[in-house]
Amino acid sequence: MAQNDAPPEAEAPEVIEVDSEIVSCDGGGGALGHPKIWLNMRGRGWVECGYCDRRFVLRQG
Repeated sequence: MAQNDAPPEAEAPEVIEVDSEIVSCDGGGGALGHPKIWLNMRGRGWVECGYCDRRFVLRQG
């Protein structure tokens, strides 16, 4: 699955700060979520889930 390449200034439904460039997302809804996938920021400092559009942002510092 391709990662969402929306511009970083586009508004995401949910923004989650993380400490790692590689994150996983399952939609956060238990049985109502989506399959667990792994996302890699690849040096951009952010990545969006292609299923639920959650945005994961690398915490500064």
